Amino acid sequence: MSELVSPSSAGRGLCGTIRCNCEISDARDHGIYSMCSTVLKLRNLYKWEHGIEPWREPEAAQLLDWIDAKEHRWLSLGSEEFLTIPVAGKYVSPFEVDAVNGALDSTGLHYGAGYGRSMKSVFFLAEVRDRLVVDGCSVVIVATEHAREMAAPFAMSQNGRIIIRLEPLRYFLWDHIQELRSSCKSSYLYTLKRYDLLTDGRLDQHKLRRRLEEIVNLELDLFIHHEIGELLEATLDSERVRAVISRFPGSVIEFVCRAVKDVLADTHPYGALSHICRERTSSSLGLYVSFLDGLRMELFPEMSEAWKQFYLHTDWPAVETARDRCRQRLAGIGAEICRISDDIDHLSDQQVIERFNERILVPLGLEMMPANVGGEPRP
Repeated sequence: MSELVSPSSAGRGLCGTIRCNCEISDARDHGIYSMCSTVLKLRNLYKWEHGIEPWREPEAAQLLDWIDAKEHRWLSLGSEEFLTIPVAGKYVSPFEVDAVNGALDSTGLHYGAGYGRSMKSVFFLAEVRDRLVVDGCSVVIVATEHAREMAAPFAMSQNGRIIIRLEPLRYFLWDHIQELRSSCKSSYLYTLKRYDLLTDGRLDQHKLRRRLEEIVNLELDLFIHHEIGELLEATLDSERVRAVISRFPGSVIEFVCRAVKDVLADTHPYGALSHICRERTSSSLGLYVSFLDGLRMELFPEMSEAWKQFYLHTDWPAVETARDRCRQRLAGIGAEICRISDDIDHLSDQQVIERFNERILVPLGLEMMPANVGGEPRP
């Protein structure tokens, strides 16, 4: 990637302009992550830029020098505005994805722009592998990426269209499996066994390398149906969640709203867990349960006992019952978040915090000091 100078769309071309916007986004908002998360995200960004496979680690000295150069570049970019995108002889806002993709239809490329955690701007340009319609929803699966920022969410929706990004998904799954390796979670070991990735009871890294691409493709439905659940979820829609998060980015309020939204999406009749139960894909169930940690596990306690029953007896009805009960319980919480969102323009920050504490956190068994919304919620 070339060194950036004073940002200007002129002369950069489409890909260069998108890359510059990715740098500006990272310069503005890398501070939303902890130091550890920042390093991990930059490590994977370095791997992507240098064509390094997920299982290979860069030389520490080279990575640190690259991070240092990146941070120096951020100092000159953090106050810059995003560049307009050159499209058919004119320039459009970088968030006008339909206008940009309309010009890319015959090129095999797809452009993405939106907002991620704490409203960090997300941009990418990638090659289209497949276009699908799943349960009435349009799905675009993209492979080789030509521009991306450090967050690189591997699944997202834009204007009613679901985007699955295979390159970030490969890095995510590899890292997730390595992270779980020492946990001895039964769901983790169950999934590894289903994919024949255990040798003498331990993860066989060589087998995982050989099968990573296959596993990514076999588990695509898990991520597609999570996004379908989000798109179709009427109890707590994305616009209302975004209205609350934009008021309190990086706060307990954001973490709880996102977690409730995720679990409602997964338990939707067309969501990830519903799809797993219909198709009886046991490897996906093990992977799904291994993803449940922290706040999402607190929101979905029914799954803990259901997983025990499934692990011992392959009890699919227990999983379906857990899904139904969790969804019924969280539907009321989602409706309360919507009511707060609808009133948010007429409330002070303190009033929003008090309502959120009283109507959301306390019923969930969580607590938050009324004057402080920072940090993770506590059970």
